[in-house]
Amino acid sequence: MKTLLLKKEEVSRLICMREVIGTVEDAYKAFNSNQVVQPGYIGIHLPSPRGEIDFKLGYYKPNEIISMKASSGGFINNLTAHGVPSGMGTILLFDARSCALICVMDGSLITGLRTGASGSISVKALARKKAKTITSIGTGNQARMQIRAINEIMKIEEIHAWDSNPDTLSKYKTDIESEFGIPVVMANSKKEAVAQADILITTTRGKGSLVEADWVKPGTHIVAIGTDQLGKQELDPEIFRNAKIVNDSIEQCIEKGETWHPLNKNIITKYDIHGEIGEILLGKKPGRENDNEITIFDSTGMAIQDNTTSARIYQNAIERKVGTFFEFL
Repeated sequence: MKTLLLKKEEVSRLICMREVIGTVEDAYKAFNSNQVVQPGYIGIHLPSPRGEIDFKLGYYKPNEIISMKASSGGFINNLTAHGVPSGMGTILLFDARSCALICVMDGSLITGLRTGASGSISVKALARKKAKTITSIGTGNQARMQIRAINEIMKIEEIHAWDSNPDTLSKYKTDIESEFGIPVVMANSKKEAVAQADILITTTRGKGSLVEADWVKPGTHIVAIGTDQLGKQELDPEIFRNAKIVNDSIEQCIEKGETWHPLNKNIITKYDIHGEIGEILLGKKPGRENDNEITIFDSTGMAIQDNTTSARIYQNAIERKVGTFFEFL
């Protein structure tokens, strides 16, 4: 048999953000429809100044594909020391009927795309219908990806942004205004930025509370992206006390996500978690129920998102005759 190799540039030509939003919606619905086998993911933290590498494995019964992704991040010296990016990803696809390796593809773009798509899906389900102003705490690559995805499903009138690095913040303003024509206000403080938010996005690799509870106005929808391992944190746990809490995977979020912090401090119990995003998409549980409630989407990222997205890319590659086949066996 032959295995298909897809390089980063080829992957970028094989899928668009709107299509990714669809594949991630499929993933969330499948997860809550008993169509997924998804073991807990594992991570290895390497000595400083290196970062971490995570491994996520998933099986999607309808497409009979098993995916395995290795994704690294936080290797701040990579470019100068090794000539490679600070974060990288690789995805392997196996035919579940035989477990033969059918595709090897770059996974760095997929991680960014599907994570951005997850935020936009939560906005559709949980943000106020009249939401128009976004605040971004953190202005790196994933902050940009969130805007790309949310811009597909709503009209963003203004973005307020804060970053600990003024140069990064200034570049974010230039890039976003150039790409989308959306005005970006560079906030003087986190508090100032959060106070403006209809939708609050946090995409840092923070290890402490960045957003305080009394800064968040009623009706805000929070997209919490940055916490996917123990030790990371972006939100004051008190924000969870009176909020509607939605996880991508409750099992993951109570162990490694932002939801762990209020649980650990006994601010909430597991029974205070409203549910998983897939349950809302399937109509099993309600989304936003009034304009005053604070909603939180805690996303740790799931293997099934990688599976449905990379499987679509693989299908597109076969149809368009993109990529290089090689004999693996």
